[in-house]
Amino acid sequence: MRQARLDQTDRRILSELQADGRITNVELARKVGISAPPCLRRVRALEEAGLIRGYAALLDDRALGFDVTAFAMVGLHSQAEADLVAFEQRVRGSPIVRDCYMLSGEIDFMLKCVAPDLTAFQDFIIHELTAAPNVASVKTSLVIRASKHDPGVPIEMVTAGDRTTRTSERARP
Repeated sequence: MRQARLDQTDRRILSELQADGRITNVELARKVGISAPPCLRRVRALEEAGLIRGYAALLDDRALGFDVTAFAMVGLHSQAEADLVAFEQRVRGSPIVRDCYMLSGEIDFMLKCVAPDLTAFQDFIIHELTAAPNVASVKTSLVIRASKHDPGVPIEMVTAGDRTTRTSERARP
């Protein structure tokens, strides 16, 4: 996929929308220093280019009764593509699994899981995950405290036409 060329205004729009997806177009335009009509055109162009995939509310898991956040590191018996896809499809169907990443190295998949309590998480591990076909091993770690949660990407590292800002470019005045 070709990297889109973004100017400073596009980057500011993305940064503001990432911080607050409910911001009005008028307020967004004011914050990025342009008038509302071109701001709306730019947002639509960013959406059409696939740089903005959607908008979502960030929910408070604990306030909603989800007291357990944990990570499950899963090793599979087979890493054949069909087996990997089958595992991914299986975890997509589980509401407890919020994120799933295929990794290189000793672990095949890392799952971020959210459950109402430890019993629900243990039931998922025992009855769904370890019982799944092709699962060789599951190691879990409970989250004690989240020190940082920044959804999205670091827009401040995106430069016009480049994928990321190089160190030498950041150091320039």
